[in-house]
Order: sequence, then structure tokens, then C-alpha cells
Amino acid sequence: MTDTELMCLALNEARAAAALGEVPVGAVVARHGEVVAAAHNTRETEKNATHHAELLAIDAACRALGGWRLWECELFVTLEPCPMCMGAIINSRIPRVVFGAADTKAGCCGSVVDMAALPFNHHPRVERGLLEEECSALLAEFFAALRARRAEQKALGIPTAWQLRKMQRQQNKEDKP
Repeated sequence: MTDTELMCLALNEARAAAALGEVPVGAVVARHGEVVAAAHNTRETEKNATHHAELLAIDAACRALGGWRLWECELFVTLEPCPMCMGAIINSRIPRVVFGAADTKAGCCGSVVDMAALPFNHHPRVERGLLEEECSALLAEFFAALRARRAEQKALGIPTAWQLRKMQRQQNKEDKP
């Protein structure tokens, strides 16, 4: 498969995440142009901070290939990896990372910091901007819809999920002797 075809698969994963109400990020691990693993964000669904698309795809690739060194693999991801995901990329020895949209708030492939250039024992080659427009548009649409939903909830006096969790924590504190 070509780089563009692999990024299209990552975009499909991102769309699956959006359908679940997750931030739409998708990742594909390929070896010699063939898909080894694919995943999307499930942080909200699974209530787990480590359930980023990249980590899930890397984990699945390690299991599929029977080892933790992914030195023959490439990672295609719709959003620039964060520090946690870049750490996993470096530790799994992935030699090439291709991402679509830059992440100016947490991106560690040059946007905030370039972890690939730091003096670690492994330095993945990073390529940015593949299908950037499509990747960025998907994220922008998701967050615009999220803001609209929250504004509507606020106007109707409906508490957000975060506010409900906060109220539940307060109630639990009050219920304890």
C-alpha cells in the first residue's frame, strides 16, 4: 500500500473514534507497506488516559509480530504524536512516523518540541502533512460540534459530563462519615 492509502486507513480509524464521541485520531502500523495494526482513540470510552490511537496500534502491532521492536514498521497517524506517544514510538524503535495534522498544543514532532531530535537511543524520521487538510478538517468539525453541543446544554441548563462527575465526587464526599 502507498503512504496515502495507509493514511486514508488512519483517517477511517479517526472517523470511527468520532462516531464514538472520541477525539478523532486514528493510527496504522504498517510493515513493508502492509497493515499490521490499526486503532483509534478510546480514552473516553475506556476511561483510560493511555488509550491514544498510537499506543493502541503499537500494542496491537507488537502482539501481532511477537516482539516489542518494530524496527521494520512505519506509523501513520492523523494527528502529531504527543509526548507519551512519541516515547512509545522511540521505545518501540519505529524508524518512520508520518502524520497529518500538526498539534500546536501537545505535538512532539516539532510543534511544541521535537523529541525525535533529542539525544535518545533511537531517532525516528518524521514526515508531516500527509493529507493534512483532511485530518485537520475532521478535528475541526469534531471540536466545532462539541462546542455547539456544550453551548446548547448550557443554554438549557443541562450539566456537562464534567460537571456531573464533579457533582458525583462532591456527593460521595458528603456521604462518607
